[in-house]
Amino acid sequence: MRKLGCLLAAVVLLVLGAGAWFASGWYGASALQEDANFVVPSGSTLTAVAEKLEEEGVIGSADAFLLRAKLLGGGDPIQAGEFELEAGISPSGIFDKLQRGETINRFVTIPEGMPSIMVWERLMAEDLLTGEIPVPEEGSVLPDTYSFERGEERTAVLARMQAAMRNYLAEAWPKRGPDTAVDNMKDAVILASIVEKETGKASEREMVAGLYSNRVKTGMLLQADPTIIYPITKGKPLGRRIRQSEIAAINGYNTYTRLGLPEGPITNPGREAIAAVLNPAKTSAIYMVADGTGGHKFADTLDEHNANVEEWYKLREERGEM
Repeated sequence: MRKLGCLLAAVVLLVLGAGAWFASGWYGASALQEDANFVVPSGSTLTAVAEKLEEEGVIGSADAFLLRAKLLGGGDPIQAGEFELEAGISPSGIFDKLQRGETINRFVTIPEGMPSIMVWERLMAEDLLTGEIPVPEEGSVLPDTYSFERGEERTAVLARMQAAMRNYLAEAWPKRGPDTAVDNMKDAVILASIVEKETGKASEREMVAGLYSNRVKTGMLLQADPTIIYPITKGKPLGRRIRQSEIAAINGYNTYTRLGLPEGPITNPGREAIAAVLNPAKTSAIYMVADGTGGHKFADTLDEHNANVEEWYKLREERGEM
């Protein structure tokens, strides 16, 4: 009986030891010596991922990982994407991350007033994205910061940007006020793109929108300089003064020779510029000129405006700009 008891005890110890060894291989530290990023391609099987983990030196054995995952891991499927793995992370921790989809999010920012040609350049320059895209329609992208994953298609990221614009317009349009000068969302984006380009001061967006709304309503030429530049550069900086021949040019955008709104947006306006157009300031101003601080001086009459222009010229002379 004593021998049998000793034998049973030895078997129990052996089983416990094997179980502890099996568990330590799952919950103990992995072979990863330093932090690393690991990519799970779309459509990968658990077997393929285990083999990739072994090839990249994250784990010691793909077979052992698979066996432990099946016996000790959860039943949820693994997710595709790029994952950050910390040095020494356990195989269990790796498997948990892959199941929960804790992917690394990267970001691309589209600032307010960035024209579509530059949105295209920014997305094409992001080497962690894949695939080709055309230059998006002007005014179709909502400026914001967007997350993406390594290897994601550019078309998917652009689609999110354009969906965000459609969703914002659908939300903002019903909230428009009675003083707005536009009667459809397309024109709201066109006018907002002018407001976006005409002022860099958030505090005067509604005032600029009010001024241009007054011009639209009364049938005045908008005479917005950015509309001269757009056909020349597609919204990029001109890098020089506007020429008289360009002011006199007749095309679908130049509001010095074209009555009403341009035929399309001249940039991608942000939420605030669109909101300003839909709820412009109540003002009788129809003229404005730069004030030297990044903002403008507004005037109701041509005489007031001419006086403001004289002040602006005097300031420029003092600065040595003329």
